[in-house]
Amino acid sequence: MTFFRSEEHLERWAQYDLKTEEGIIPIGDLAKLFSCNLFRRRMDKDYMSHFREYGPEFMDVLQKIGKTGPFWAIPRKKA
Repeated sequence: MTFFRSEEHLERWAQYDLKTEEGIIPIGDLAKLFSCNLFRRRMDKDYMSHFREYGPEFMDVLQKIGKTGPFWAIPRKKA
């Protein structure tokens, strides 16, 4: 995770790639994502047994902050 002062600062970064622009998230939106149970409950003893329960909340927050494109799609295994 890399933080930038502004979009201009980001665009001047040597490793900036326009194809990953959809993955850029403002700090306020990151706070929303990291407040999900997927992150908040990581130290719980039974975290892994509840892991599947946390996914829908995380996906809901992604949708609310407008991160719904292909960059954020969960890859599906090919049969």
